[in-house]
Amino acid sequence: MEIILEFLLIFSVVFGILSLLLLIATWMIISKSGQPGVAAIVPVWNIIAVLKAAGKPWWWIFLFCIPIVGIPVYFIIMLHGLSLNFGKSTGFTVGLVLLFPVFWLILAFGGKYNSLSNKKEEQKN
Repeated sequence: MEIILEFLLIFSVVFGILSLLLLIATWMIISKSGQPGVAAIVPVWNIIAVLKAAGKPWWWIFLFCIPIVGIPVYFIIMLHGLSLNFGKSTGFTVGLVLLFPVFWLILAFGGKYNSLSNKKEEQKN
């Protein structure tokens, strides 16, 4: 019985630390996109803020509610838009999908945000 309790304690501590790191990373990503970082801790606002950082419209939050299609398809498209806005490649998007915590931290603490709309405007000039 003691072994189970020790395992649960260690698991809880590791889970708490990982959750805190991902919260800080989300705060950094939202802040880099020019939005208030506090959006990372507000439940629905954080999804809308990440969608805006990915260059997607706010109403995409409703598409996540579609069973089977919503989560995988729109989540992958959103992550791809986010990685492109941070100047990363399609391979980085694959990394975000397969090893989300690792690549989310890389996205938060490395590189700078440059939206695709800003890049298109710079190319026109």
